[in-house]
Amino acid sequence: MHAYANPLRFQKIAEAIRPWTTVLFLFCFPVALFWALVLAPADYQQSDAYRIMFVHVPAAWMSMFTYMIVATGSAVALIWRHPLAEIAARAAAPVGACFTAIALVTGSIWGQPMWGTWWVWDARLTSVLILFFLYLGYIALYDAFDDPTRGARAASILALVGVVNIPIVKFSVDWWNTLHQPASVLRMGGPAMHPSMLWPLLFMAVVFKLYLVSVLLVRIRAELAERRAAALRRSEPA
Repeated sequence: MHAYANPLRFQKIAEAIRPWTTVLFLFCFPVALFWALVLAPADYQQSDAYRIMFVHVPAAWMSMFTYMIVATGSAVALIWRHPLAEIAARAAAPVGACFTAIALVTGSIWGQPMWGTWWVWDARLTSVLILFFLYLGYIALYDAFDDPTRGARAASILALVGVVNIPIVKFSVDWWNTLHQPASVLRMGGPAMHPSMLWPLLFMAVVFKLYLVSVLLVRIRAELAERRAAALRRSEPA
């Protein structure tokens, strides 16, 4: 694992991967939208209003997946002092916050015609809102100290403490009575959705993941360049 702590080695690998993920994303995203918004049949109860699910659900999945990247990177940085793990965690946090915001906004838009309200303080919605605040707290805490090392350590500890919220987000609809519908894809007994709706949903989730990988590699590269420039400025004579 420490072999990939070398920035030059990592950048070579990233530059080999990023063009493929970017091209695949740019090609697959219009296909996914057309499949979800045009080809997928209307729901027998919600009609076409349910189609926001094809953005809402992948965004919610990615909000949790990205947080696990932040938490894993934070753990590796704290335990093994892996510099790229810390950079990856920091680079992933704003992207994860955006995914969470999209999930909250689209969930409210979907909930208003379905539930008759934009928001309720049930377990699922509240735990996702807490997830959003955890992202914001991590981002703010990272830059809250004059010493970058202390800021990175404090943010990493917050990210690890916040991991307890991930299973709450995932299983809240099973553990408590909530207005939010129960899981219909990742559940015991298999998906409850018809394949004509399930496959475009899964395809959209893959597209979101391609986007995450592409953006994350760009952000890591930018962070490495910024740190290298800062190191050069510090080394210059006054």
